[in-house]
Amino acid sequence: MDNFIVSARKYRPLTFQTVVGQQHITGTLKNAIKNNQLAQAFLFCGPRGVGKTTCARILAKTINCQNLSPEAEACGICDSCVSFQNGNSFNIHELDAASNNSVDDIRSLIEQVRIPPQAGKYKIYIIDEVHMLSQAAFNAFLKTLEEPPSYAIFILATTEKHKILPTILSRCQIFDFNRIKVEDMALHLQEIAVKEGVSYDQDGLHLIAQKADGGLRDALSMFDQIVSFSNKNVNYKAVIENLNILDYDYYFKLTDSILSENVPGCLLIFDEILSHGFDGNHFITGLASHFRNLLVSKDASTLKLLEVSEGIRQKYGLQSAASTASFLISALNITNQCDLNYKTSKNQRLQVELALIKLCHLPSILNLSNAQPAPSENQEVKKKLEPLVKGPLPAADEVNSSLTSEVMTVPVEPVLKKSHVSVTPEETPLTPDPVLEKPKPVELEAEGQDKKVKINIPKPSLSGGASLIPNLNDLEASYSKKEELKPEYVSGESRNDFDSDTLLKYWNQYASRIKQDGKINIFTIMTSNPPTLLENFVIELIIENKVQEELLINEKVDLLNFLRTELKNFGIELTTRHVENNTKKRLYTSSEKYNHMVEKNPSLEEFRRRFNLDIDY
Repeated sequence: MDNFIVSARKYRPLTFQTVVGQQHITGTLKNAIKNNQLAQAFLFCGPRGVGKTTCARILAKTINCQNLSPEAEACGICDSCVSFQNGNSFNIHELDAASNNSVDDIRSLIEQVRIPPQAGKYKIYIIDEVHMLSQAAFNAFLKTLEEPPSYAIFILATTEKHKILPTILSRCQIFDFNRIKVEDMALHLQEIAVKEGVSYDQDGLHLIAQKADGGLRDALSMFDQIVSFSNKNVNYKAVIENLNILDYDYYFKLTDSILSENVPGCLLIFDEILSHGFDGNHFITGLASHFRNLLVSKDASTLKLLEVSEGIRQKYGLQSAASTASFLISALNITNQCDLNYKTSKNQRLQVELALIKLCHLPSILNLSNAQPAPSENQEVKKKLEPLVKGPLPAADEVNSSLTSEVMTVPVEPVLKKSHVSVTPEETPLTPDPVLEKPKPVELEAEGQDKKVKINIPKPSLSGGASLIPNLNDLEASYSKKEELKPEYVSGESRNDFDSDTLLKYWNQYASRIKQDGKINIFTIMTSNPPTLLENFVIELIIENKVQEELLINEKVDLLNFLRTELKNFGIELTTRHVENNTKKRLYTSSEKYNHMVEKNPSLEEFRRRFNLDIDY
């Protein structure tokens, strides 16, 4: 029985042309050989199984080849090539730095470097896993690496470049090897399967390539394992059974259940996955990758990011067409949040099940939001007025013809964001209200500036059936009760004089009222510093910071209404001035420090809100 040779050794590349997925490295090395511009030291870096040691051996063999091809490839038949392939070459030396990492080993190497080659042009020293050398060994190697003999070339290989001294790195030409792409790896496995007479399917080979995570040696090891397991029939089912992989079918089936809002079906699929021994965190990260692939499949320009076989790519295309981009983005957000919270959760299974339940309710939530478009500004105002006016609204011509009283208004700006409308019927025989006896004026509010309009409506004609006067019983429940403005001052023409004492009297009266209402912050602002009466009935109030200014702005409308009514002066205005405080306040708590930073840079609050950050107390 012949000895079995694993595929990683049997099909190890012997020329630059047969190296898989490192064309940027092999092309550079071949050009250097053609132009006779070989460096004194090379450093090959990269993850495991991507061809570092293989390229070092090919480079060493090619440099000493006696019959180079026009493409700068070794012939493989000259004495130098044959001796290297048989492992008895005197000009090519390999050293494993993992087991020969002492100063004495490096000194022995330096002694060998002094002896010129007996046959051939160069002596090549390949040092594998060079990062395992000790600090003293590196220092002993520095001088020889910087000024070696003309016939000596060093090729260093490592998987951990960051562990090598900068003085070593500066003396080498550095080549960074990439992870091998899934397509290149699957194609190489296909060529080996053909040579070995193994039946295969593309889905199975792609799955092996993805599981190898960029390392061709790992892919070949798994390939040999599955060939033995499946009796030379490498198919998709054999791969997922032997390697215990959570396959695509689970995710496609689960996504179909989510789109159909089948919560029990999703939970049963997740239970089946757990029963096969898969970890919940592995499942949720795979589900997030599945949603990512669906999102990638929605655009033809991003299909190249989908590293799967053609059959799986078609499945992704069909399922991505059945799901919307908003659903996929929301699903990615939910799965990513579940992944972040999984390790800290005490009930990890419940964490994943809760995420699945949220995903199942996503389609109905998105459909509801799409079915109800955001109302326009006019629709919002109309919706606010509906509880106040019963019956159909009269036409504009009918209202204009029925208005006989003079309408007096305060001059308004072109765009009004807030208005107050007071509607007061004339003294006409109306049906008395059983509770109030007299109809109250109606005050309508909307956001914006403080403006008041008085409209006197004469006795309406009830012959048309619908009344212009709303039912006062309905009005009482539709708006908050506020203090009524006396009719003789509503017009805004009154500007009676008053002094600072009178102002302070009503100022404190309003402050006491808001204190009873529980507005302690406004009470503190109004009583910390007394108001100052300036010219043209302008009241100035001293405040300490912007927070107090924002609180006062929210209360300004009601405060001015009260003062204008009580002082019988509708020219009163309120202004604020920040107090000059030269005393530097010490910041002790995290909240005070954060508020101080927000005052300097307001965009910090938007950053905290967007990333859902918390202040560390």
